[in-house]
Amino acid sequence: MRIETDFLGPRELPDDVHYGVQTLRGKENFFITGVSISAEPYLVTALAYVKKACAMANRDCGLLDPAVANAIMKACDRLIAGEFLDQFVIDFIQGGAGTSTNMNANEVIANIALESLGRRKGEYEHISPNDHVNLSQSTNDVYPTSLRVALILRLRSYIEALGALQQSFFAKGQEFSKVLKMGRTHLQDAVPMSLGDELHGFGTTIGEEIQRIQESIALLTEVNLGATAIGTSVNAPEGYPQLATKHLGKITGIDFKLASDLVEATSDTGVFVQLSGVLKRTAVKLTKICNDLRLLSSGPRCGLNEINLPRLQPGSSIMPGKVNPVIPEVVNQTAFLVIGLDLTVTLAASAGQLQLNVMEPVIAFALVFSIFSMENAVTSLRERCVDGITANAERTRDMVMNSTSIVTLLNPAIGYKKAAEIAREAHESGKTIHQVVVVERGLVTQKQWERLYSFENLIKPQFMKDEYAGD
Repeated sequence: MRIETDFLGPRELPDDVHYGVQTLRGKENFFITGVSISAEPYLVTALAYVKKACAMANRDCGLLDPAVANAIMKACDRLIAGEFLDQFVIDFIQGGAGTSTNMNANEVIANIALESLGRRKGEYEHISPNDHVNLSQSTNDVYPTSLRVALILRLRSYIEALGALQQSFFAKGQEFSKVLKMGRTHLQDAVPMSLGDELHGFGTTIGEEIQRIQESIALLTEVNLGATAIGTSVNAPEGYPQLATKHLGKITGIDFKLASDLVEATSDTGVFVQLSGVLKRTAVKLTKICNDLRLLSSGPRCGLNEINLPRLQPGSSIMPGKVNPVIPEVVNQTAFLVIGLDLTVTLAASAGQLQLNVMEPVIAFALVFSIFSMENAVTSLRERCVDGITANAERTRDMVMNSTSIVTLLNPAIGYKKAAEIAREAHESGKTIHQVVVVERGLVTQKQWERLYSFENLIKPQFMKDEYAGD
């Protein structure tokens, strides 16, 4: 055991932990979610990137002895490499606007650096969490900057997952490009289309979400590093904010920009609201896609049964042989969670007061949890559902040709009123449109019918009014 002291008094800690007294107090005070910041390795990595950039800037400004700066930088490198993750023990949701998270990083880095110099943990007179690791900094610029870095890293991974799902839908679109099916509006028969076009459309809408996320990443690159407490850069030397931001960009490979108004940037959380809205938008679109997959696969004998989803597990404890669309269902539920967390971000962002928004920890939790959960859901949807979809092509074609809605293609020649009469007759008598139009009324010849109702014209209809003028 070792004793560490802050201005509230001494506390005893196990000597094998690298965090210190302030982290211990935060750990004791905040047991809210049971999820520590180590659950998001990107956040720990981001904190290390920021602390390393700050050490480099302080060294360049002549405030930090090069030997101390190098020890801090090497400690940060070890965190970036994935070491000491278990030392980040603070709950994601915490009071103090992230101070406990910042001090968790400061203390771990200080103690790693001390050991690298042959010192014992807690010998802070040589390397201090506050005076050296946190030099020229405040939680109020370190925490939001680190969150931005972490979100960018996590979003890159999410974009990869979305891109893979998009390509899976495109592949299925190509595979099913010759599968004729009925399009529907209001859940009623509309006009024919190909199953391939339907699934390709899912891929296109996912691509739109990737673009919106990339736009959000661009907004996240504006940081307030060097603003310190409220944006006035108190306790930071001239030129430090620019240097720290420059170093952060260099070591992360991300083009970070220093905010032009540091006072505004320190209290503003608009970028998080923007990002949360984009995450919600993607969740809404994925909900629609999964709802469609569930409808298209419904049955199998008493539903649409146009497609088959992979059969993953028994679906009932009482109904033998039943299989449920469990992956679209779990993606739906994940999307609902993200939509709810968007409200959390909205409320937290609106709760900012004066020069700081102290609710950023719950914003961080909501955003990180949303992205992490949706990335897993998207990957599951691709691997365990979309890639294994098969089509019931014969059934879908039969439904099209038996539908009364295909009379729509006759509108240019016979007009809406007569087409409606034919549709009504077919519906009430149980006859097909072909039977009424070709066999009984002779409105078009068989040859005209075959041209008009060919697969190519059904899925990519041409305006063919002259087609009825003679054979």
